[in-house]
Amino acid sequence: MGHLDQLAKQTFAEETEVITGGAVSWQPVVEIGLTEVRGDGLLIVRAPDRLIFLAWPWPDAGEHTEILVEVKMPGDHLDIRAVERALLRRQARQVQRVETAEPAFEGQEPLWLVAPSLPERLGKSRYVERVASGCYRIGPASFTFLWLAANELPLAEELIPFLVARSGRAFVEFASWVTAHRPASFVLRMLKIIPMSLSVQEEFLKYLAPTPLDDDPEIRERTRNLARLLLKHLPELREELVAEGMKEGMKEGMKEGMKEGMKEGIEEGLKPLTHLFERRVGRSLTSDEHRTLRERLARLGADRLGDVVLDFTPEALVAWLSAPEPT
Repeated sequence: MGHLDQLAKQTFAEETEVITGGAVSWQPVVEIGLTEVRGDGLLIVRAPDRLIFLAWPWPDAGEHTEILVEVKMPGDHLDIRAVERALLRRQARQVQRVETAEPAFEGQEPLWLVAPSLPERLGKSRYVERVASGCYRIGPASFTFLWLAANELPLAEELIPFLVARSGRAFVEFASWVTAHRPASFVLRMLKIIPMSLSVQEEFLKYLAPTPLDDDPEIRERTRNLARLLLKHLPELREELVAEGMKEGMKEGMKEGMKEGMKEGIEEGLKPLTHLFERRVGRSLTSDEHRTLRERLARLGADRLGDVVLDFTPEALVAWLSAPEPT
């Protein structure tokens, strides 16, 4: 889950200060000192008055100077052990602040736990109060403990750091929405790291299908940028698409060539096929090779010759043309 954690932390680091207008910043947590007890990050509140008009949970941050954040991405455990470990890290940070803060810290370190959803079983062992859409206050506790269910949070600019923790269809909705709010590079990074089942991938493809919104030049440009980045960073996908396009193009071209050949003569029909072979071997075909190509087109068919051009190296292609009875 290392890449998922990095995505969540990086998104908080990049987005928090921007979307809160500098009211809150993100700060990595230094090692607390209990062997290895480290939270995911700290939200340092600089200007609480600017948070009042942002979507929840940001208004709650205005009540504090610092918040410990724990992020659970899709696939992470959300059982009682995960909750208790988060509480342990909060308590460790609490002790650290009490021992090191100047002036002395006498408050209680709040905890925000971000996850795709709120587990039903949590309500059996703890008090759960819904305070806003996707925001739940957990008790009993002497400190603020908010559970942020990303799947239930509204799609809003200021909530993007929390929304990356969505899962399933809720993640698809977010991924589709965020393409109009963030650069294609942001979307590509997210899609490469966050795991998606086949059904979720198919659902996402539906959102990428053409819609009336595609008439918007800005949305069209974002879609093109995303496609360019996908092809740039996934060379195997680019090669696969190019190969498929070449193969289909050659098949169609050769079929058309053969139709013309039936009308105007076999030599005219061989022209596109001969051109492809000559480009691959880097020279003109000899008269014997022309003869061989004509014979094999009639015997093996255009599909087989199209495969030969795509699959063989130039050296292997020359050998194939000189072989007595290739398949």
